[in-house]
Amino acid sequence: MISRVANVPAAALPEDSASVMSIGIIVSYDGTPNDEDGLALGRMLAASGATLALAFVRHAREYDPSREEIAQHDANQRLERGAALLGDPSVARHIVINPSTGEGLAKLAESEGASIIVFGSDYRTPPGSVEPGTTAQHLLEGGPVAVAVALAGLRTKADASIASIGVTAPDGETAAQETADALAAKLGVTITPGSPIHPDLIVVGSQLHAPIGEIALGGSTRVELDSAYGSSALVVPRSNPVLF
Repeated sequence: MISRVANVPAAALPEDSASVMSIGIIVSYDGTPNDEDGLALGRMLAASGATLALAFVRHAREYDPSREEIAQHDANQRLERGAALLGDPSVARHIVINPSTGEGLAKLAESEGASIIVFGSDYRTPPGSVEPGTTAQHLLEGGPVAVAVALAGLRTKADASIASIGVTAPDGETAAQETADALAAKLGVTITPGSPIHPDLIVVGSQLHAPIGEIALGGSTRVELDSAYGSSALVVPRSNPVLF
């Protein structure tokens, strides 16, 4: 198991980086406090130049037209609140209809060409810790897109940013390090030997037994995440780095 920090200065940016299309980030948002943590993490990741979008998943349409109108209005209102909290009224917003929240978000990411889906932690998570909720857990078990989970309480840190990045991955799996290096370069982050024990973001690699392009976490990785107080997490599929 490799555990280290990204150490890439801003000068590492490729000369033609401005011509590269920015990656897409979808924040799953339903108006709950912990989903506001997800908004905060999405904003922090978007400082790299990535494009943000908000998504709310409805599990079914209402048969009664008046009830359907109310349900659709409620979904729109939630997303409008999310956009207001981001401070970006023009942010793209998606209402997805799917019995499975995880499947609906994965399909949306595929159709939109998004590279990351961001979640808040489970609602029972104590502040300062990270715990994927049910939908995030579903995507962490064979999902095809990178999953970011915000530490609980991140929304209370108005000036939160990604100033330090850690990496944990199995020996031989380089996607997490490549992701961390790319993000660090875009953010101009340089980590020195005196960097924090608990970085702002930990980039996690999938296990070697996972099919290429899918996520799979090993037991040791999960234990490390459970003990990572104060760090949000970004889990990348095997051999599929997020090149910010």
